Amino acid sequence: MRILLVEDDETLADALYRAFVQSAYAVDLVANGDQADKALSIHTYDLVVLDIGLPGMSGFDIVRRLRARKSRVPVLILTALDTLNDRVRGLDLGADDYLTKPFDLPELEARVRALLRRGHGNSTPDLVHGKLRLDTVGRRLFHDNQPIELSARELALFELLLMKEGRVVSKEQMVNHLYGWGDDVGPNAMEVYVYRVRKKLEAYGCTIRTIRGMGYLLEHSDNAAD
Repeated sequence: MRILLVEDDETLADALYRAFVQSAYAVDLVANGDQADKALSIHTYDLVVLDIGLPGMSGFDIVRRLRARKSRVPVLILTALDTLNDRVRGLDLGADDYLTKPFDLPELEARVRALLRRGHGNSTPDLVHGKLRLDTVGRRLFHDNQPIELSARELALFELLLMKEGRVVSKEQMVNHLYGWGDDVGPNAMEVYVYRVRKKLEAYGCTIRTIRGMGYLLEHSDNAAD
């Protein structure tokens, strides 16, 4: 999943960036409101974590312009502005959640997971494919409650395929969801990761088809192995 983190406090931004990357999210970090607005007009994100008091455009204006472009990307406002009027304004402009500073990191991470699930139409923390179960909180994959070892990137790729089960996912979509700006992505990176995931999971009845010229498709789990 790809997150845009908009925060001008360098210490906090660095801590949040590290926490999100450790959870296997791709993260783009900006510290300026105008840069955030430009990024949101060009790139596709699964979530925006947004400060309000920013150099340049304010966080409130970023949300307003984002919704005016008909974008439905979830927005979590993270700010020291804690008055009732500020919270009401942010939510009325189209933010999905509002957390005031200081905050506890586990609560922020839980809210992030909830918004990401909601943004992809999932109501529970588990994604299921046959007898495969992906725990999005613990970031672990299981078959009949037995763990299956995947790297963080492999897990993120399989999570994306799970959320779009039965639909073709292009290489471009994979890159956009799994890599941030600073990541060096080779032309064959997605082919390598898909190959690894396919080999590790085919014994569990997981079929990832290559749709030539389009991308990859995780077939529905009706015939998944027991």
